[in-house]
Amino acid sequence: MKTPASPSGTVRTDGSAVRIGALVPLTRPGWVEAGRHLLAGLELAVRDVNDAGGIAGRPLELVVRDTAADPLRAAAAVDELARLGVAALAGEYHSVVARAAAARADALGLPFLCSSAVLDALTDRPTDRVARLAPAQSHGWRTYADFLLGAGHGRIAVATEPSVYWASGVRILREHLAPRGGTVVELDLRALTPAAVCGELLDKGATALLLLVGHPEPAVSTVKSVRRDPRLAGVMIGAPAGQPEFAEWATLLGADGAAIPFLRYLPERLGPLGARVEQCLRERLAAAPSFVAFEGYDTVAVLAEVLRSHGADRARTAEPWPRVRVEGTRGLIRFSRTPGISVWHWTRTPVQVVDRDPARPDRFRVLHTG
Repeated sequence: MKTPASPSGTVRTDGSAVRIGALVPLTRPGWVEAGRHLLAGLELAVRDVNDAGGIAGRPLELVVRDTAADPLRAAAAVDELARLGVAALAGEYHSVVARAAAARADALGLPFLCSSAVLDALTDRPTDRVARLAPAQSHGWRTYADFLLGAGHGRIAVATEPSVYWASGVRILREHLAPRGGTVVELDLRALTPAAVCGELLDKGATALLLLVGHPEPAVSTVKSVRRDPRLAGVMIGAPAGQPEFAEWATLLGADGAAIPFLRYLPERLGPLGARVEQCLRERLAAAPSFVAFEGYDTVAVLAEVLRSHGADRARTAEPWPRVRVEGTRGLIRFSRTPGISVWHWTRTPVQVVDRDPARPDRFRVLHTG
């Protein structure tokens, strides 16, 4: 499915617009609600850029393509967007999909600012073409591991499915927990029913179960089974990838979906820009915006500044990452290199471990910051 160019802002059709290609999961099996929030942030930022005069007087235009969480589809979309002459790429939520898009963008010499993907190895080799706003998975998931230890959980079970992203998460948790006396036991949900997971938790003596699986299934069924087993009343359920952030989680699980800690990339308090954007996003979404919506907004804000300072020539758009200084919705955005990370990234992205308050599941509680 091809999604038409966004109507955000004032866009002319005489070829004078500066175009940004946007990769977003808008259909299943993609995480559609995350895609909707990401697109809302991208579109709002385009509107604000155009209201402020665009890029040197030229309007900014968003050309959206649905990835549906399919790496091959995403790579094909990168090829198409490159042929359409976009100055840069933005977006994508799923890490494995973003990795495919980043590889293709790098091969084509097309700058790509990834909004949400966290895989450390976003590309196989170091590149100046790709940057990202989300923290590296190694940083975020170590923060989550520190939270687990601080909460008294040293024996962790992880419910997993095959994925480069999940496998990377398990490795990070195991390597960070082991020197501190923690252990990680994997439960393969290809071979276990949700009910069987409950028996495994008892057999293994785990005090926490982490959901490293797809949403809504099998995550929702697994939560329901564990919550309704009285033998597991003391077992904490966690979801470091952020499934409980979105309203669909609360709708599907109700009270069972509360008190499940997850990673969120927001500061303790939003500044004036963040507060204004939050209100605008709330109106667009008719719901509280997730951190993913802020990532979308910040992506366009950064690319607009890069395009203003270096023009729309692809060969020059990748040059300024180390010189970027943009006030985003969640703080001052600057990019740097980190050993072991192949792309430019924002190293000071705020990281929180939060959950939904059992007393008020529509409200989030901050449990830990990193």
